[in-house]
Amino acid sequence: MANVVTIEAETRARAGKGAARATRREGKVPGVVYGGKEEPNLIALEPREVLRELQRAGWQSRLYELKTGGGPVRALIRGVQFHPVTDFPVHIDFQRLIAGQRVKVRVPVHFENEGISPGLKRGGVLNVVRHAVEVYCESDNIPDQFTADLGPLDFNDNVRWHDLKGTENMRAAIDRDFVIATVVPPTKIEEVAAAAAAAPAAAPAKAPAKAPAKRG
Repeated sequence: MANVVTIEAETRARAGKGAARATRREGKVPGVVYGGKEEPNLIALEPREVLRELQRAGWQSRLYELKTGGGPVRALIRGVQFHPVTDFPVHIDFQRLIAGQRVKVRVPVHFENEGISPGLKRGGVLNVVRHAVEVYCESDNIPDQFTADLGPLDFNDNVRWHDLKGTENMRAAIDRDFVIATVVPPTKIEEVAAAAAAAPAAAPAKAPAKAPAKRG
C-alpha cells in the first residue's frame, strides 16, 4: 500500500487571479482539486506544509489526503507554479482520485549495493539514464520508489525496467524494456592517470662526471 500524507486545506469561495492574489496576501498558497468526475474545488494551503512536501523527494508519486470542510479527499500533486524570482510556490494543482482508478505517475528509482558492484569497485562510473520512471498503476498501490540492485553489475552491464524491484501489477509508460542505468568503464585518460599515480617515482638523473683537470 502507498503511504498517505495528510494535508490540512481550507476551501476558497472565489476563483480568478484576483482571488488567488488575495489568498497569497493572507499568507496561504492557492490551489485547485480537479478530476474524479466531480466539479473542481478551490483550496488554500499553509505554505509550510507545501514547502515541506516539495522539498522531499518523490512528491510527484506521493498520495495525499486533503482534509477540508467537505471531508477528506485522496489526490496527487499534478502541477506547481513557482514565483519567477523567489522560487516560492504560488499555486498547486491536485488530481482527485477514486478507488480502483489507474493513474499515470512518475516514480523515483533508488539505487542500492553500489559498494559491492564489481564494475564500480574497479573504477567504473554509474551512468544513470532515468532517475524516475512513469508507470500506470492503481491509485491505492502507488509505490514510494522502485529499487535497482547494482550489486551484480560489471563493466557495460545495465539495469533495465524488468530488473527493478517493486513493479508488480504495473505497466511502464514506455512500451519496451528500457535501460535505467549502466556501469561504464573508466576512460583511457583516467586509466593513464591512475597508472601514473600508482607507478613508483623515477630516480633523479645523475649529474655528468667532471673531466679531470689538465696539468701544464
